Amino acid sequence: MGFTDEVGIDLGTANVLVYMKGKGVVLDEPSVVAINKDTNSILAVGEEARKMLGRTPANIVAVRPLKDGVISDYEITERMLKYFIRKACGNSRFFKPRIMVCVPSGVTEVEKRAVKEAAVQAGGKSVFLMEEPVAAAIGAGIDISNPDGVMVIDVGGGTTDIAVISLGGIVASNSIKIAGDKFDEAIIKYMRKEYKLYIGERTAEDLKMTVGTAFPSEQITTRECRGRDLVTGLPKTIEISSKDMLEALDETLHAICEAVHGVLERTPPELAADISGTGIILTGGGALLNGIDKRIEQRTGIKVIIAENAKSCVAIGTGSALDQLEAIENNYMNKRKPYV
Repeated sequence: MGFTDEVGIDLGTANVLVYMKGKGVVLDEPSVVAINKDTNSILAVGEEARKMLGRTPANIVAVRPLKDGVISDYEITERMLKYFIRKACGNSRFFKPRIMVCVPSGVTEVEKRAVKEAAVQAGGKSVFLMEEPVAAAIGAGIDISNPDGVMVIDVGGGTTDIAVISLGGIVASNSIKIAGDKFDEAIIKYMRKEYKLYIGERTAEDLKMTVGTAFPSEQITTRECRGRDLVTGLPKTIEISSKDMLEALDETLHAICEAVHGVLERTPPELAADISGTGIILTGGGALLNGIDKRIEQRTGIKVIIAENAKSCVAIGTGSALDQLEAIENNYMNKRKPYV
């Protein structure tokens, strides 16, 4: 029992973050695993494996075991979790942490069970689940037990979770499978259509991070983009501007704004009044996309605040929630039989 520690895990489609009580976020690595198909052994996990995406020989595959916020490859997820827990907590056979894992707010019972089992197999003593927007709100420093309404938008890699929270629970929410990964896909599609240039996932992600923008600005930034010319089949370099990115991401951002609008429409008037006063909190890696706050503000007419440490909010909230385990054990996510 002396070894029991408390660990919060943000099991994201793009990144896994591990939070340890008293230490903060101890690990932040991409959710990518490189596997040797001949021997079925894991070659690399995390950042090392991400570098291999799109660059591997035939016998090595770099896979992302989570898709759209849920486990798509159970066995690899379990092995990845085990690796990350050991890396963060040290390699002790007696060490059995209590683990709190975050899941998108729209997951099914089957998906919840898969996450729980993967965490137990990876060495968890007891495993609790928690919805991402609630964890994000706690991580952003909001006291969610108040009766005041708070709106949180968590833009991750696989899902965007939108929720209105009051008295510690979710009042209205929506989880859409449109987030960071879909931004990358939109950029790849746009480059093919407009410039007949074929680029990979990593290049698309780099473009998104450097010149990606969600809102028109006077200052236009540009950068070089390398890929394969679809006409000649040869490598080619072109200049890409933030204006191109705005066009590429437009449809995806529109879908997110519409989802936010939909949740606001279903919010009780008293809470809607609170939100228009306090603003909307934006968290997750997607919150770092230039101008996304202005874009949502323009659509809703409510001020949008990007949380401090937006990317690690969910992990921090997951860890902090371990202090309030009684409340969380009674939460419907962890009940044996969900009530109807």
